Amino acid sequence: MTDAAFPHRHLLGIQGLTPPEIQHLLDLADGHVDQCRGADKASDGMAGRTVINLFFENSTRTRTSFELAAKRQGAEVINMQVSTSSVAKGETLIDTAVTLNAMHPDVLVVRHPESGAVKLLAEKVNCAVVNGGDGSHEHPTQALLDALTIRRRKGRLDGLRVAICGDVLHSRVARSNIHLLTTMGTQVRLIGPRTLVPASCAAMGVEVFTNMREGLTDCDIVMMLRLQTERMTGNFIPSVREYFRFYGLDRDKLSRARPDALIMHPGPMNRGVEIDSDVADDFERSVIREQVEMGVAVRMAVLRLLAGNLDQTRRNQPFVGAGGA
Repeated sequence: MTDAAFPHRHLLGIQGLTPPEIQHLLDLADGHVDQCRGADKASDGMAGRTVINLFFENSTRTRTSFELAAKRQGAEVINMQVSTSSVAKGETLIDTAVTLNAMHPDVLVVRHPESGAVKLLAEKVNCAVVNGGDGSHEHPTQALLDALTIRRRKGRLDGLRVAICGDVLHSRVARSNIHLLTTMGTQVRLIGPRTLVPASCAAMGVEVFTNMREGLTDCDIVMMLRLQTERMTGNFIPSVREYFRFYGLDRDKLSRARPDALIMHPGPMNRGVEIDSDVADDFERSVIREQVEMGVAVRMAVLRLLAGNLDQTRRNQPFVGAGGA
């Protein structure tokens, strides 16, 4: 039976989710934290289910945590190597989706370099689809694990002031976090050079700063973003050295935030580019490793919830075979 508190077949993004739906996901994930910390991490909540990880981009944290999240609940997991699959031989995304669908998986976790590709794939399959990151669009489970990390440390999301700093333009993490945090009553600030903070962000209910020290003043959370040079075409910054001078997080800039402000980073970190090692390794204030831990719990909740909703949605949907869309 579909979970009435989250009656969705897929998780393609945070945008459009309601506060109660986000709260429900966080509450479920919170319940998995102790399981992940215990000596016996195994359960059978997804026994008999099959999860396929289909990653068209390299990933360490996201793919591994989805694999752990499924296996810890008794699911069978298949990690598809795109570089050695038929995709490398020219097979289209749609043909790949239809082929996988014919194998009757229960959940498909997809990461793709093109925005909207995961949504397109979800329209062609009978199983549940989780967006593991699509282009510069969204990365919903990252925003959920960030929110869970904040909530467990601060006790709430509403009323906090969160600064998201750096390469907002190319960041799907930033977009998902903006949607989630503003929906949950958090004050969001974006900090970065004009070349890396889209003007359209002002319409998303956030404050935009180009001065790091001003933007960090009285913030409860400082969330740093990686410079995504692989997505950049053209000159967005004068130099890495100059970027760190103005927008890299160090002790001096951090002193403008609240004394108990938490430091976050979705990883992988570029030390000496967007964050100083002394700050990143501050075990009292940095929750970067905690974010990784919460990622497994969040993905356990998402996989089990969508798998539980699956039987009802499948009954209302014709099978999409090799000959149909």
